[in-house]
Amino acid sequence: MELKIKKRKVQTLLGFQLIILLFFSNDIFPQKINWMSFKEALEVQKEEPKKIFMDVYTDWCAPCKIMDALTFGHKDVAEFVNEHFYAVKFNAEGNDEFVYLEKLYSNPYFNPNRKKNKMHEFAQFLGIQGFPTVVFFNEKGEPIFPVTGLLNPTQLELYLKFINTDQHQSITTKEGMEEFIESFVPQFVSE
Repeated sequence: MELKIKKRKVQTLLGFQLIILLFFSNDIFPQKINWMSFKEALEVQKEEPKKIFMDVYTDWCAPCKIMDALTFGHKDVAEFVNEHFYAVKFNAEGNDEFVYLEKLYSNPYFNPNRKKNKMHEFAQFLGIQGFPTVVFFNEKGEPIFPVTGLLNPTQLELYLKFINTDQHQSITTKEGMEEFIESFVPQFVSE
């Protein structure tokens, strides 16, 4: 019984610390990424081709909120993403409707009164297995690959630059990727 009470106190304290972090994070790390919907990104991509960077999240995902505040709120991350990508926020359990590759995607079982919803059809199409996940798309709107898990600014920088420089087209082996990672020199300034 005493162990359960201590565990609840620790969970409550951790939850309280997360709430404080998220509450003040906009003052410390103001989010500067120019987010848009996937539908909007596909439209502007027709006029000015650019890769798409998609943040796939859910409302209940604590690591998603941490990544949103600390990684996406990082000045260098925001500047790099805004310059080189169309940035998309996509709720994997949301109710967005859009056409992609001539198919309508939606979430027919979406219920706004639920904390957790069924997975959106597009998240299923992308093969999303966990949250947070970032998905990169090429200039034609075709998926390149997803990266699942909480990434700090330096970890995300590696993927952003790997995709932006089209290294993903020439590095096709595990050994090649390991070499790229070993030789990568992060440039985003720690905050």
